[in-house]
Amino acid sequence: QLAAGWDKPWLLSIAAIFHDIAKGRGGDHSDLGGVEVRRFCKQHAIAGEDAQLIEFVVREHLTMSRIAQKADLSDPRVIADFAKRVGNERQLTALYLLTVADIRGTSPKVWNAWKGKLLEDLYRYTSRALGGHAPDPDAEVEARKRDALVLVNMHSLPFEAHKPLWDTLDVGYFMRHDAVDIAWHTRQLSRLVGSPHAIVRARRSPAGEGLQVLVYTPDQSDLFARICGYFDQRGFSILDARIHTAKNGHALDTFQVVTSASPDEYREITSMLENGLAKVITDAGPLPNPSRGRVSRRVKSFPIAPRVTLTPDEKGQRWLLNVSASDRVGLLYCLARVLARHHLNVQLAKIATLGERVEDTFLIDGPELQHNKKQIEIETELLEALAA
Repeated sequence: QLAAGWDKPWLLSIAAIFHDIAKGRGGDHSDLGGVEVRRFCKQHAIAGEDAQLIEFVVREHLTMSRIAQKADLSDPRVIADFAKRVGNERQLTALYLLTVADIRGTSPKVWNAWKGKLLEDLYRYTSRALGGHAPDPDAEVEARKRDALVLVNMHSLPFEAHKPLWDTLDVGYFMRHDAVDIAWHTRQLSRLVGSPHAIVRARRSPAGEGLQVLVYTPDQSDLFARICGYFDQRGFSILDARIHTAKNGHALDTFQVVTSASPDEYREITSMLENGLAKVITDAGPLPNPSRGRVSRRVKSFPIAPRVTLTPDEKGQRWLLNVSASDRVGLLYCLARVLARHHLNVQLAKIATLGERVEDTFLIDGPELQHNKKQIEIETELLEALAA
């Protein structure tokens, strides 16, 4: 719809030609490409806003994808900073269109419905901010609660059936989940609040691809690793994880996963997953060894040097862990085992697979992150896990 309403398609065509033109020259190819396209515009009498837009899109062509796939889009500061960087709605739309085309044009393996949803969410939130609607967490939470109640009431739940669950949840939960997810969680858990047993529910993902999995259980230190281990053993790939600890000490986690199985098999897979994952969590035995799948020929020929970075937030309470490495079976689970070993809590996980490369982002906290020696130890173990 946005592309059909764009008045000068040739602007995007020029940006597309130049966006990767400086790869391999050394330095930031986005900045170098910006210099090239500015020269081109001068040579061809493209000036004013048109030239500015083309150069902006070339310089920033990786920004929207990075923020959508790595940042916490429920954080109003993330949206406000991106809106300031974009400047206006025309530049936002141009950047969005090129970003989608760039990802989809890279490889059929790189694009999926979940990435599409993340980019669309970022576009909508930023468009609202540029329109003068500054992010208001309290108003946003109330709006999501109202919309969720409308959806809950369509399923004939008893009056105020939502209250036992919602009373255990804080603002962070409502900011990280949209009304559709909140309503689904409420329907599944309203009669099971505080259950001592692990509750697992799965459904076709609203994003249009794969499954959405809900886990509700008394929290335990290695829960994220245990869940990752189950998905690893069963051949599921995790695209996104939203981790929340309720006021009653229960974990309420939501995962987006994909599988090689066809959609016709989802009903059978859903039943297997709900029973199997609940049993793995309840039994709480030793964590299984990671799977050892074959490494692709391309990864063998063009290995990617693993990278790990740990950066604190403004208050130093939560840390952003960025990981980049060659993709392989069991990689996420290997990382989760290291985090569990150091008693680190995962609050958010975003998994980005870019062809043969993975770039994973985790929002984590834990006492060991407050000590430099322990930080170095954690980073070293993560690098060893990536290189194994």
